[in-house]
Amino acid sequence: MNTRSEFMSSRLKEVLLDGKWIAQTNVKEQIKSVTWKQATKKVGSLNTIALLTYHLNYYLEGITQVFLGGNLEIRDKFSFDMPPIHSEKEWSELVESFVTNSKLFIERVELMKDSMFDEPFVHEKYGTYQRNIEGVIEHSYYHLGQISLIKKILLDF
Repeated sequence: MNTRSEFMSSRLKEVLLDGKWIAQTNVKEQIKSVTWKQATKKVGSLNTIALLTYHLNYYLEGITQVFLGGNLEIRDKFSFDMPPIHSEKEWSELVESFVTNSKLFIERVELMKDSMFDEPFVHEKYGTYQRNIEGVIEHSYYHLGQISLIKKILLDF
């Protein structure tokens, strides 16, 4: 890997879609292996797997819009406003949306020129593109851990 874009896109692939280096799993693998009933089952005060998937997807979609030339329209306060999921079809649609948005996000990072990583992301108060991409990676690992633990709890019942 010679460029920052190659390195960062590789890290994103590891956590989101098909890596197993650090966590021995990835988000896609975890969410594709649960049913909609498991994904929406509440365990104590923990978020559901579906809600965590929605939350990750919300940020991927919103940041990708900026990469595509759009405005930053996402807001933290709305990142857990998931519509109810009532069927396997609705859960599958969320999973596929997550996979699609992950691929698109990674694709945009792969296409970035290295100089862009040091540029401000939308406004200087949001840091650089590098910082935001690293934030997506860290955020994804954080929630991957939660999803993995919730799944383990559900499967032990």
